[in-house]
Amino acid sequence: MRKLVNWFDTMKIVTKCKVNEFFTSEEGDVNVVSLVVLIGVAVVLAIVFKDSIKSLLESLLETITGKATDAVSD
Repeated sequence: MRKLVNWFDTMKIVTKCKVNEFFTSEEGDVNVVSLVVLIGVAVVLAIVFKDSIKSLLESLLETITGKATDAVSD
């Protein structure tokens, strides 16, 4: 039983060290910044071309609906 308690204590310490290392590590910070920039660019483009995107999607959905109706009725 004592070995099991020691093993759990060891695992607790190792886990604590790994979690601390994960939160203090600066590896991957550039990826996070580039991801935020890309999301920002995508949002700006969506806002700028909102009307064009809306009309494109509406025409695509009308075409799909029309073709589906024709396929079912034939």
